[in-house]
Amino acid sequence: MLDDLRAVVELETHSYDKAMLVRGLRAIRARVVGHLGTPDDEILHEGGQHGDVLELTYRGTVPGTVLMLSHYDTVWPTGTLASWPFAVMDDKVTGPGVFDMKTGLVQAVWALRGLRELGLPHPSVRFLFNGDEEIGSPASREFIEAAGEDALATLVFEASLDGAVKTARKGVGLFNVTVTGVEAHAGLDPYAGANAIHALAGIVTTLAAAGSRERGTTVNVGLINGGTGRNVAAGRATCGVDVRVTDPAEMARIDEMFAGLRAADPRVTVTATGEWNRPPMVPNAPSQRLFKEAQAVAAGLGWQLEETAVGGASDGNFVSALGRPVLDGLGAVGDGAHARHEHVLVGHIPERTALAIGLITALA
Repeated sequence: MLDDLRAVVELETHSYDKAMLVRGLRAIRARVVGHLGTPDDEILHEGGQHGDVLELTYRGTVPGTVLMLSHYDTVWPTGTLASWPFAVMDDKVTGPGVFDMKTGLVQAVWALRGLRELGLPHPSVRFLFNGDEEIGSPASREFIEAAGEDALATLVFEASLDGAVKTARKGVGLFNVTVTGVEAHAGLDPYAGANAIHALAGIVTTLAAAGSRERGTTVNVGLINGGTGRNVAAGRATCGVDVRVTDPAEMARIDEMFAGLRAADPRVTVTATGEWNRPPMVPNAPSQRLFKEAQAVAAGLGWQLEETAVGGASDGNFVSALGRPVLDGLGAVGDGAHARHEHVLVGHIPERTALAIGLITALA
């Protein structure tokens, strides 16, 4: 498994490097086929400018299908390996994308290999590998939703949180606010202008105030840009906003807030654009039953499986929003997603793979 992990990590697959994504997916397919043989069904969905989506289905020994989601893109630009190579040090594995989420991808493949080698009954297994998760899955969302329509369960091999699986995630909205004012010389004609940056400053306070700790809603203005010079009343200013919600009802409130943004100066116009990238993952009854099943499997293996809610989103959000059973965070145990201290604890890799094997067998 570590050999596979090294090979997959050393395939640099940045979300915006189409050529490397194509190369990486081909290599991943070759590894899957090398371990599991030719799939009984195979579909390649073109991703356009984004990473392609590959579905590989292997027939089971009993009726039904389990969908296994794994994204192969990472946030790390091509060339990162030159200064940060894959390495195994004591009980840790490090390298770009090892935690988020290439270890989980390897575990998913080896779970089916384990089922076969142990001769355990199992439903058909459908792998879906997508290369655009880190940027919101714009190309793969429709295929994820379709692939899970007839599934007994969707298992997402994103990393765990200190070993806990993820049964709730926040929804994500990505928005931009553009403010257009009137340019003027700041010294010669200071009152002729309507400064867009000044107006945006007031709007930013409105945006920040829309967050609600009690409702689990956060509003983060992470980008600001505007103006052409210090001595010019800015004619244009923009900001980029990240919104996270726990309660689906909050989406409507936030939409209304963006629609109602106004500047104090009537000469200034305000335009808000953007969309909800992912709905919240709210625990539904089928998913809660699936977690209980996984908890029983873990208990049989001699350890206690916990559940947790996190602020980040994943492709599991799409499945959950449709009311289908989904369990997320079945991947690596480690830390450092999107950070240079990203690592995986080696000792947990077989444990997590055994959990997946047991859960799929239970679904049979």
